[in-house]
Amino acid sequence: MKTEKATFAGGCFWCMVKPFDTLDGIEEVVSGYTGGDLPNPTYEQVCTNATGHVEAVQITFQPDIFPYEKLLEVFWTQIDPTDAGGQFFDRGASYKTAIFYHSEEQRLAAEKSKQDLDNSGRFAKPVATQILEAKPFYLAEDYHQDYYKKNPAHYNRYSVGSGRAGFIEKNWGVGQ
Repeated sequence: MKTEKATFAGGCFWCMVKPFDTLDGIEEVVSGYTGGDLPNPTYEQVCTNATGHVEAVQITFQPDIFPYEKLLEVFWTQIDPTDAGGQFFDRGASYKTAIFYHSEEQRLAAEKSKQDLDNSGRFAKPVATQILEAKPFYLAEDYHQDYYKKNPAHYNRYSVGSGRAGFIEKNWGVGQ
């Protein structure tokens, strides 16, 4: 079966795995770092906001079962697309939102979905999420992988306490 990669930065990568993880056609969701130029960055380095990297998830998916456009729909409902300074409790360059495209088809689909969201009138402010060409993706440390499964109580407290869960429920009508 044919697979593709999709890469999304939506603030804290812990909160970006679960929404995609159990969907049909999704083979793998991993947490990592991308967008910068420092090879093999660590969490501590990325948190300095000096590497150019953002926390992101990379999804291996089967486009015949779960098309890229549907991944984009899921992505938008997990973030505040108008916040250029980070996401919710997490502030700074490493928590900015972005869609990293792996092909011209993905770029066009991402641009269209962003334009559609901007035109929808859902938000008073313009969409700040960047659409960027994919750069090397570096896996995050093991303790970050599948965080919501390994630490469900902390994950749930974080999702609520950071403001993410409430924002998503209020603005997208989606539970976490």
